[in-house]
Amino acid sequence: MEKKIKILYILSIAAILAFLVMQVYWLYGRYEYSISEYENISCEKISKAIVEYNNERAKHSAVKKIARTQSSYQMNTDIDSVGIRRRTVSITTKEIDGRKILGISEKRDLTPEEMKTLQDLILDSLDMVDEKVATVDASTAPSDGIAWNAMRNFDNEIQSPFTTEGIDSILRMNNLNAEITLILQDSVTWEPITIRHSSVISPRFKVITPYSELERKAVVIECEIPRSEILRNMGWTLALAFILSVFLIICLLWQIKTIVKLTRLDKMRNSFITTMIHELKRPISTLKMCVSGIDNDKLMEDDRLRHELTAETRIALDNLSAYFSKLRDITFNNVEQIPLNVTAFNLSNMVDGILKSVAIPSTKRVTFENDIAGDMEISADPSHLTNIITNLIENALKYSGEDVVVRINSESTPEGVKINVADNGNGISAADRSRIFNRFYRGKASATDIPGMGLGLSYVKLLVDAHGGEISVESSEGIGSVFTIKLPQ
Repeated sequence: MEKKIKILYILSIAAILAFLVMQVYWLYGRYEYSISEYENISCEKISKAIVEYNNERAKHSAVKKIARTQSSYQMNTDIDSVGIRRRTVSITTKEIDGRKILGISEKRDLTPEEMKTLQDLILDSLDMVDEKVATVDASTAPSDGIAWNAMRNFDNEIQSPFTTEGIDSILRMNNLNAEITLILQDSVTWEPITIRHSSVISPRFKVITPYSELERKAVVIECEIPRSEILRNMGWTLALAFILSVFLIICLLWQIKTIVKLTRLDKMRNSFITTMIHELKRPISTLKMCVSGIDNDKLMEDDRLRHELTAETRIALDNLSAYFSKLRDITFNNVEQIPLNVTAFNLSNMVDGILKSVAIPSTKRVTFENDIAGDMEISADPSHLTNIITNLIENALKYSGEDVVVRINSESTPEGVKINVADNGNGISAADRSRIFNRFYRGKASATDIPGMGLGLSYVKLLVDAHGGEISVESSEGIGSVFTIKLPQ
């Protein structure tokens, strides 16, 4: 059984560790998923913010377009000698200084009338317009639509240059704080590139978006993923996972504890039965011997021998009666069920009677000291109190050397009466003192050949509790013990 319990412990610990590892792995996966989800949402916001910013730049360019520049787009597609499709885009830009043509020196926006006049002048005098043509190879563009959009972005950049301040203001309106950098790339990038986070401790992601593809210009937007927000979003998941983990671990430990407790109880039950049989053998053997003697007519003719047999029979029956009374009282569900017959009596006289009736082992020299005042009167159940003090004295004689001294004294207190039973016996270890009042617990005594079932002190505590009192012990190994009983009056 012990081997099975050890195996159960090992398997249970392994199961708990495996469960915790799986739980941590699952939470890590959930944390990674939450970070990725936050990245996807943020990337979508960044994409929308760039579109919104480009639209604002285009509107700003349209207002002043005729006053600054005019552009036209052209796309040519052909097949080269090796059969590869080539796409070429051309952008024609006409630089116009409207204020100079109209002879306006001050820097201001042109009025609608001035804009109309300027347009007529340009149509009549094309030589006043500075025309520039830019041709770019767009064969690597994924589609014609992306190539056309690149030409519009090129024109947009000329009309209204892309600025970090402009995009940053729109990102902040979308609750995104980012580090923004404008870069010139080595090659043309046609579509946004997202660089995902590489660390879960300090997660960051980066979006590289071209804003003027034909000029290889791009904006780099780098954002830090706030761990506090991720964990806050996972709050219910973390709380539920923690509660379930604690609950399952407690249930498993409780189950193990219950199995161990049942195993211990089974072991105690077997020990109790063995000890009970051993304890019952002695009075029963004595009774059998006495009955055999009574049945012998010659022995009964001897008055002295007859009285000895009768006394031995009475002692054996008293021992059996006391033993079964102890078993009866110890099996009550609670102390309130123990019947008490509380009366007033002289405590010193009662202790004298107990000391006279205690059976002293022939191998020991015993000294009793009754230091209780002769006029000490108390109220309690005399039968139960006799059993309490008798059990304590018997323990003092049982767990001691050859020379035994037992001292009994008492004193009145504001709460009632205090009775001390002291001895110079073997003493009780610190590890055992907290458990000696438990049923069937014998501590180090179980390793000796001293008979007992571990019921004596639990029986004493039960009777003291039935009186509404308290019992405590002070002990040192090799020096002795002092049991203190406090009874309310």
